[in-house]
Amino acid sequence: MDTPSRERTVSDVADIEAVLRDYIEGWYGGDTARMDRALHDDLVKRMPVSDDAMGSGLRPVTKVRMLELTAGRGGNMSDPEFEILIDEVAGDIAAARLVSPEYLDFVHLAKTPDGWKIANVLFHLRA
Repeated sequence: MDTPSRERTVSDVADIEAVLRDYIEGWYGGDTARMDRALHDDLVKRMPVSDDAMGSGLRPVTKVRMLELTAGRGGNMSDPEFEILIDEVAGDIAAARLVSPEYLDFVHLAKTPDGWKIANVLFHLRA
């Protein structure tokens, strides 16, 4: 769909951008509080894999694992350049893309009583 949903509001867009910033800046800065704030407890994050050692399929990453990785300094990059593209907002769900130095993330978000949270991510390493 080329046109944004009628339900997309300036407030939602700003809130979604803030969540995506918490996610990516939290990752690169090793800030677990920001990462925790961005992720839904039921996060499903996956990366397609296809190699001899791991086989093929989708490698899952849970919220708990994301917090562990972030605490281990995450991406460990100061002031990374990234781009946030909000593709669609429809009521209490949204889709966005996040392009960072290392990753391309396709992100689904859900609006919860605690605000927007990242619920699903399908990502791959950028070549």
